Parts: sequence; C-alpha cells; structure tokens
Amino acid sequence: MKRVVVASSVFWVMAMTANKGFASLVDLGPQELVQAGGTDIVVPGYSVPSYVDWNNDGLADLIVGQGDYANPGKARIYLNVGTESGPQFSDYFYVQSNGADLTVPAAGCMGCFPRVVYWDADDRKDLLVGLTDGTAKILLNTGTEYKPTFDSGTTVQVGVLGVDLDVGVRSTPTFVDWDGDGMTDLVAGALDGKIHVYLNCGCGGAVPPHFYFSDPIGDFAQEDGLDLVVPSGRSSPVVLDWDGDGMKDLLTGNTEGQLLFYPNVGTDMEPLFSGYLLVESDGVPINLPGSPRSRPFVCDWTGDGYLDVLIGASDGKVHLYQGIPEPATFLLLGLGSLALLRNRRFR
Repeated sequence: MKRVVVASSVFWVMAMTANKGFASLVDLGPQELVQAGGTDIVVPGYSVPSYVDWNNDGLADLIVGQGDYANPGKARIYLNVGTESGPQFSDYFYVQSNGADLTVPAAGCMGCFPRVVYWDADDRKDLLVGLTDGTAKILLNTGTEYKPTFDSGTTVQVGVLGVDLDVGVRSTPTFVDWDGDGMTDLVAGALDGKIHVYLNCGCGGAVPPHFYFSDPIGDFAQEDGLDLVVPSGRSSPVVLDWDGDGMKDLLTGNTEGQLLFYPNVGTDMEPLFSGYLLVESDGVPINLPGSPRSRPFVCDWTGDGYLDVLIGASDGKVHLYQGIPEPATFLLLGLGSLALLRNRRFR
C-alpha cells in the first residue's frame, strides 16, 4: 500500500469546545482505506481494527473485529506479507477458539471488540474481547506466541468477590496503567459515553484470570469535576500521551464518527480532563458519514516512529490516517507514546 504524502507544514489544530482553549500539535494526512489483495477491506457489520504482531515475525498485522445485529461477532487476522515500512495484506483467517472460529453474540451496532493483551504470566498473547451486552471476556492463549489459539473465554471479573464487569451496553475495553502504580488497569467505553475505569488491585491469584480489579462499579474519567461523557455516546477510548507533555491523554470515538482528543490537565497518576478537541485529517475534523460509531486504534503504521490512527466504522472498512509530523517535535511525541503502546507485557 502506497503512503500518501501531503505537502503541507504542520499546523496547530485549534478545534475548541465552548470556553476551552487547548491546542494540540496534530497533523494527520488524508483518509486512506486499508486494502487486502488490491481491494478495500470490508467486513460484515461494524469494523474494529487494531495493529499488532500476531505471529511474532517482526511485522505488525491487522486484526479486525466484525459483526452487528445481522452478523455474528468474529475477529479476522490479516497477516502482513509486506514490510515494516510498506505493510501489505492478502487473505485473512478467523481467530480460533476451542478449534473453531471465535464467535460471540452480536447485536445492534457491535459484534466483536478484540484487543491483544498479556493477561497471565505465561508470556503468550491473550485476547480481551468487549461484548455488546456491556461485559468483556478474556480468552487465554492455549497455542503458542507464534500461532495463537484460545480457550472459550472467561467473563472478566471485578471486585474481590468476583462479579462480572458490566458497563451497561457496548463494552470497548483497553489495557493501560491508568494511575501510574506499575499495574495494568482496565479502561472501557460504553453506550453511555462514559469512560469506565477499573483499577488493578494487585490481588490476583495464580488461577487465571490473573488480574482482579478493585471496584465492582468502577470509577469514571473526570471532566471539570463531573463524570466525562463523550458527546453522542458510544465512547471507544485509547489512552496515550498525544500532545507530548509526558501525561497520558484520552482519544475516543463516538456515535457520530468523530475522533475526540481530551488533553490531560491533571497529572499522569491522576488524569483529569477539561474539554476536548476534534482531531483533524488533512485540515478538516474527522467526521465519518452517518452515525458510524468510530472505534479508533493508534499505531505506527509504517515503522517510522510517528503516530498513525486506524478507525473502524459502520461501513465495515478500515480507515487509516497517517501522521505527518514536524521532525523536531512530533517525532519526540511519537516515540514517547509508542513506547507506551509497545509495552506489550502489561506487567
């Protein structure tokens, strides 16, 4: 796939919310559609992309969740048959669970929301799957690091008594050390537009799942002293340092197909937010047509050290926005954030 280069200088994106004045050095190029075998990837239902090395060959691969009210929830793997700087994809296969295609219940605007994690202590990639009913499952790898295959999955538990994690509807989970204590926490979006935060209490035992989270209700990301609610709902969070200030920020999709950036105005250990910016592509705010339910993933698409964004949506396609940085600034930003993104072991 050819990289699209836009001849433009980096500009300061000044998309402001009411009475807010944040600026962020963000310059994403024009939208591209990821292809496999020379045609646009289109999955049944709503796409949920991520980009990780699935088979440990040193190249990142494309994982795409799929499904909706009319199509079962599955996850496709497109292995990278190109290079680090020029990813290419041909065919796909489905993630396997107990010797068959992983299939989860789907409803409405969501099927399978997959994220690769390292959940237990065996150094093999596992799969965290957000479900349409508001819960999440952890599927442990019963294969190898080079050829993952998974068990039937266990519902993620929270609280020392072990009740099911439940964000209501449309669980979109991710793993990150939210409070800077060295333990990986679970952060999930939902239909209600809130960012649900489950802190790792460190009380996991030897029996999988390895992690337990302290509060069965969970906490919420805060905006101006209140629970943060993403406009139009259906939050889908990515947590990373987007503006290069050394503190984790929040990117999220929403019902309307936008990409919202919430700068952290608190600390890295106690993130707080106060307004958002609309992230732009080629100088125009990202706003996919209709009500596409944007579900983003931040990666380094071509291994150049700069941040790029994949977005899944209702059209089943994988929308790619490549970062066009200013070398003296955005490179440092990218390297710092990518160090967080590449901390695969989640210990």
